[in-house]
Amino acid sequence: MTKQIIYPSGWKKTRGTYSPAIKIDLGNAELVFVSGQQVSKNGKNEAITNDIIKQTEDVFRQLGEILNSAGATFDDVVKAQTFLTNIDDFEKVSPIRDKYFAKSKPVSTLLEVNAMTRKGAKIEIEVTAIIKK
Repeated sequence: MTKQIIYPSGWKKTRGTYSPAIKIDLGNAELVFVSGQQVSKNGKNEAITNDIIKQTEDVFRQLGEILNSAGATFDDVVKAQTFLTNIDDFEKVSPIRDKYFAKSKPVSTLLEVNAMTRKGAKIEIEVTAIIKK
């Protein structure tokens, strides 16, 4: 079994000791764990927008870049975990989420949390994907 750290081209190093994703070779398939993604930040580690719809689209853009760097797509996602700072935003987030996961229909968890590590972030999503060889 081999492990490969995934960094999309042009991405800055992470703030902490973690990787955007790790791909594990299982022989006949590869397992991809993608770290939770939040809205992009400015130079002060603050969310670039307060709009939950724009934040969600930005998070999915980042997830797509990471999955692509690992050789995967949203169709390969088997598990998704979503964290919201306001559960009432679910109605706005759900249609966006459904668009990206229409084919894969991953098992999912959605939780309301008190805060994110990025000031102003309202959503964080992490995913797991399996790629057939």
